[in-house]
Amino acid sequence: MVEAIKKMSLIQKIMIGIVIGTTLGILVPEWSFISSLGELFIGALKGIAPLLVFVLIIASLAGQKAGAKTYVGPVVVVYLLATFLAALVAVIISYAFPIEIVLDVSEEISAAPSQLGDVLGNILTSVVQNPIQGMMEGNYLAVLFWASLIGISLRQSSENTKDFLENISTGITKVVQMIINLAPIGVTGLVFTSVATTGLSGLAKYGQLLLLLVGTMTFMALIVYPAIVFWQIRQNPYPLVFFVLKESAMPAFFTRSSAANIPVNIRLAKALNLSEESYSVSIPLGATINMGGAAITITIMTLATVNTLGMDVPIHLAFLLSLIAAISACGASGIAGGSLLLIPLACSLFGIPDDIAMQVVGVGFIIGVIQDSVETALNSSSDLLFTASVEFADRRKNGEVVELNGNFGADNRVY
Repeated sequence: MVEAIKKMSLIQKIMIGIVIGTTLGILVPEWSFISSLGELFIGALKGIAPLLVFVLIIASLAGQKAGAKTYVGPVVVVYLLATFLAALVAVIISYAFPIEIVLDVSEEISAAPSQLGDVLGNILTSVVQNPIQGMMEGNYLAVLFWASLIGISLRQSSENTKDFLENISTGITKVVQMIINLAPIGVTGLVFTSVATTGLSGLAKYGQLLLLLVGTMTFMALIVYPAIVFWQIRQNPYPLVFFVLKESAMPAFFTRSSAANIPVNIRLAKALNLSEESYSVSIPLGATINMGGAAITITIMTLATVNTLGMDVPIHLAFLLSLIAAISACGASGIAGGSLLLIPLACSLFGIPDDIAMQVVGVGFIIGVIQDSVETALNSSSDLLFTASVEFADRRKNGEVVELNGNFGADNRVY
């Protein structure tokens, strides 16, 4: 029995936790001690998340190197454009289909800022806080600001220093991974609390949230991203889109790791006869900065929290604040469910307390069985999609005919 459990994937274990939590919540709602499992899990995430963001951003910025003279620059521009559009689409969809989630709100929530001047004033006041105090209080603006300055300042440091920062980053990441591996236990407590408090209607709201997230990511994959590709190559983009969805998105969906899908994308880039000087840089880079799926997750879940708390936020401010959070996700990728840890940053911009924001992170782990898989599939497959489209566009400009007939690298595919 123990060996069988050890062989299960994290997704399978979380699904079991959801079933157990739901069952116990229905049968023995008076067993309130089970809620402690969720509280401990959220507390652990709350403790490590600010440190994770701080260290990862420093290591990421300090380790950046100037790219070779290849297609990498244009590909990065497309990555950032795609993330920008993902944040914009997520805001629009959140306002078109507003939803609420079940949260335990035990404190008074101040009104969200309604004027741009107020927003900028709050941001400037928050960013200069002592970074240690910022990590203790969950002030992610200060964490982001000081980590960025320190990271940029360390770009000229020795390779030994950069290696040390990378080792620290890896160590913190492993600690977070250890906590995430306990997600099945934490999810059991979170689901129990939701069912025992609100009944199955609470879980139904999670289903609505999941549907909105997956629907938005599907819209990006099938409508917005193909539009970007068409804008570049000026021909039907769908043969290339469907190729990367089948050959890259599918393995990424099951591994839930953009980093783990890098070798798959590199093999596919070779099958597409792309420039190795470009894809050997742009694809690993995309696993870090091409975060359209994360932008959608952070934005929609934050605005769902805003709706739940009854806060009135104008759409232009919602987009501005969500865009800031989406950009920050570029420095904190590579972990299964990692985008969820950026939600407190977005929430802090709306004045939402860290305790409530971490409850939203817990909700994210409940729906993460599907959400994180779809998000990773969108992020990782678009790394290959944009790398290929930029190079194909350049070939077209140089008079080369690029045939997009769906028979890409037929003898060298993953499947």
